[in-house]
Amino acid sequence: MKRRIFAAAVACAATFAGLLGAAPAAQAATSVTFTPRTVTSPHETQYVAALGSVQLSMTANQTAYVYSTLRANNASNTTLIDNEVRCSSTSGWTKNEVLGQNVIIASATGTPASLRDINITTRFLVHPGAAGTVTCTTYLRSANLGLGNSTVRLASGELKFADTSVANTTAGTPPQADDGDTPPGRVIGLSSAAPTVREPATGIFEMAPVTGLSVFGDMELMACYPEPKGGCPVNSMTARVTLFVNQWKADGTLCKSDASSSVTALVRRDVHHYVVPLNTRFTAATGNGCVPKFNFYVKTDWVSGSTGAVQMASGGLPDAAGSTAKHYDAMSHAFAVAY
Repeated sequence: MKRRIFAAAVACAATFAGLLGAAPAAQAATSVTFTPRTVTSPHETQYVAALGSVQLSMTANQTAYVYSTLRANNASNTTLIDNEVRCSSTSGWTKNEVLGQNVIIASATGTPASLRDINITTRFLVHPGAAGTVTCTTYLRSANLGLGNSTVRLASGELKFADTSVANTTAGTPPQADDGDTPPGRVIGLSSAAPTVREPATGIFEMAPVTGLSVFGDMELMACYPEPKGGCPVNSMTARVTLFVNQWKADGTLCKSDASSSVTALVRRDVHHYVVPLNTRFTAATGNGCVPKFNFYVKTDWVSGSTGAVQMASGGLPDAAGSTAKHYDAMSHAFAVAY
């Protein structure tokens, strides 16, 4: 009797499951939180660790917005911290971006807390141009700038697809400007003799009608570049960094412009690499001949102090700790997400 009751229960369960349909297959994560940890960084060679990955099945025309952030502090010695994101698709496409900054030794209490407890965000658009599954992985890269090893606390962080359907230009390309990840590292000098850099920059592009654009310009600045023999004679560089967004009329004249997102950055010699994140929400104009044609760029002006630079792309970075295989990453970049 019990056997028949059990058999009937199984049959009813199977029928009910059939009515509901088969259980869905597990979906790959589109967001991940990093596990806090203390990392040991060697002197003048890079520690490289994968912190987490996300995946997204994308069509040939799809563009997504990738966002990675990490917080590092409690350094036993001043240490370089990089937030690197490497993306690849089953179609064969790849894209890498990295931003980084030195976190100052925790015991330097006379140094601003913002330099001893840092947040680095690496964010950009991915557009494989062919259907496939895109995997993006955040890597923590670190190197002790003193003798021996240093320890740094990775306090928190996350990686996610912040938007999986970003509007492209009418040409079918993402509204983004960077060096890409194939050329060797490009660095543009800043000094009193060459005080202005207008990169990264887009050309004029057209969108389908939009309410506006959220435009990002994330810059990697360097102080004391190139460093002279005997060290830098001045301990910091001051630069003004401004994000410009323009809209155009049908006749090719300017419709409106915005330069409200601007920062005057002091880049100390001991910080050396300094990340300047900019963002502005630009409301599109209508009427008076204005059309949804835009361009944007970041303007960096040397103000005073040491010579310096804008880093547009990295040199060869080891794929892993101790690896002889290397790759290139874009660094300073700008992009827009329509709303």
